[in-house]
Amino acid sequence: MRVARSVWIGAGVLFVIGTIAIHYEVKVRLHQQGGGAVQEMGNVKVGQPAPDFSLRDLSDRPVTLASYRGQKPVLMDFWASWCGPCRMSMPGLQELQDKFKERGLEVLSINQGDAPDLVREFIGRKKYTFHVVLDRDGQVGSQYGIRAIPAMVLVDKDGLVRWLRVGYSEHETELQKLLEILTPVATPQFPKTTQGGP
Repeated sequence: MRVARSVWIGAGVLFVIGTIAIHYEVKVRLHQQGGGAVQEMGNVKVGQPAPDFSLRDLSDRPVTLASYRGQKPVLMDFWASWCGPCRMSMPGLQELQDKFKERGLEVLSINQGDAPDLVREFIGRKKYTFHVVLDRDGQVGSQYGIRAIPAMVLVDKDGLVRWLRVGYSEHETELQKLLEILTPVATPQFPKTTQGGP
């Protein structure tokens, strides 16, 4: 009886140590390293064309990256519901959606392998409004060189990769600055008036 109890206590201690180590990695080390911004992931490189793909969204409609080309920049977020850092990053993703959607940004949340009903329930419960697509077999994640999640890819409206990040970072100042540049506020156009007397 005492041996079993000791095993459970030991397992609990190891779980706590592991949890603290993971939180340290996510919150402290990645933050110190500039939030995990990288120049390449697999064959995907900053400044190069983003690979096209076709996935289905939560309404079972097809979504292709190519359909946004020439129209708007796309911020892709690769995630899964079981991933703690992914869940931590999603409120910030929603803030970006709220701030930049009217300026033309498309936030594309790419779920990695969860069942559609689980994703639907999670997104609905959290009241997230960004566009969610399902990468059920992880093929698009592999195409983008995703080895760890969360991972983000920013693609400009010309289809070029402008920014890559692996891991969670609380503050995304570099991303915010890029989005300000890629989604300029439209200046109002006033009709020309003619000069002349009555």
